[in-house]
Amino acid sequence: MSNAWVRCFEARPQARLRLFCFPYAGAGASVYRLWHNDLPRTVEVHALQLPGRETRLHEAPLTRMSDVVAGAVQAMQPLLDRPFAFFGHSMGALLASEVARALQLRGAARPRLLMLSARRAPSLPDTDAPTHALDHDAFVAEIDRRYGGIPKEVMAHRELMELLVPALRADMAVMETHSPQLEPLLDVPVHAVGGAADPRVQRAQLEAWRGLTSGAFGLSIIAGDHFFINSRRAELLALVAEKLNALVAAASAQVTA
Repeated sequence: MSNAWVRCFEARPQARLRLFCFPYAGAGASVYRLWHNDLPRTVEVHALQLPGRETRLHEAPLTRMSDVVAGAVQAMQPLLDRPFAFFGHSMGALLASEVARALQLRGAARPRLLMLSARRAPSLPDTDAPTHALDHDAFVAEIDRRYGGIPKEVMAHRELMELLVPALRADMAVMETHSPQLEPLLDVPVHAVGGAADPRVQRAQLEAWRGLTSGAFGLSIIAGDHFFINSRRAELLALVAEKLNALVAAASAQVTA
């Protein structure tokens, strides 16, 4: 099942677990379009599609975390009828944690695991100056300086950048205007993932997620910079598969107990 907010690139009706994937700033669901190929057949992959990109390019992008979370929670509710987990990269990690918190506050089903990738814990202050109000050229230059990840041939194409920048700017506004709620603690297991050469997120900033959950905590560091989700995809997906296989085994044991 897919809807405007949540895309499934391969339906697996017999899957024992759903994995909901949250993309990084400016990106859409297609970041995860091939993940199902490298994950167990027992897992059905769903990817969040925010307004203003890809299949929703005609819609105005959202600029407040509360609106994004509300839309995501409403769209995901019909899909929470079996065990599920979250994976989020960079902005997606922050969004995944906020959606998990919203489900918890509602008393709804919660993810069996939060995999939070390339994002400092929200308990730590943001030391960067806001970007979302900068003019086009200054905004693009600053985002490229901080994160890279925008191909030079895309940056050189003004018309293409003017299509992509509104969603990216909106996502930066979502993060830069967000005041995180740190209480109550999340009550789900958290596994943080970082890139060994990521200049944006240090190990200690990943470790700080430990203090935001009453559940189990784990941490993995893999090779790569901030966008290891692309450059070290096979290594990352091996880690994701390992964690999800354990969840599927646990869920199966509960059914047969």
